Amino acid sequence: MEINREERELLEKIIKKDEKALFFVYKKYQPSIFKFVRSQINNYQLAEELTQDIFIDFIEALRDFRFQSTIKTFLFSIAKHKVVDQIRKKKIKNILFSRIPSFIVESLKVVFIDEEIDKKELEAKISRVIDSLPNDYQIILRLRYIDGVRIKEISERLRMNFKATESLLFRARKNFIKVFKNEI
Repeated sequence: MEINREERELLEKIIKKDEKALFFVYKKYQPSIFKFVRSQINNYQLAEELTQDIFIDFIEALRDFRFQSTIKTFLFSIAKHKVVDQIRKKKIKNILFSRIPSFIVESLKVVFIDEEIDKKELEAKISRVIDSLPNDYQIILRLRYIDGVRIKEISERLRMNFKATESLLFRARKNFIKVFKNEI
């Protein structure tokens, strides 16, 4: 969808640091962006924070904007990506923190919850650790925690009985924790 002349002029003003133009865009789109984020994230404060981040990302992305979509489409695209990133981040934390013994979780919280390591570094580290594990551990960890496959289905796919699959998953997690802890 091609952007209309009025929106193009508005965006050009924002690029030239016109605060009134930016405030106009914020006032016009903030309620609908917040409503969208809130519908996806069941946490009011987090939804407010993400909405603010979306507008910051919008400002930063304007230098690369090619006027190929409307402001609304552009903002909602940023919002969608921000929400997906947040959901992935939460899923990674849940995977790590719900499966790791509490004494390790406490030591990791300092690093991850304080966001000393950003999401991409964490994803890369998890990927490196998984890649360093034996092949059967890699397969079962990816199936269970990345693809979200249930243990029963994993046992069917791997042609193993349920207890053997649980045991393999336990050993894979234990090995993952050991390697992950040594990489900190």
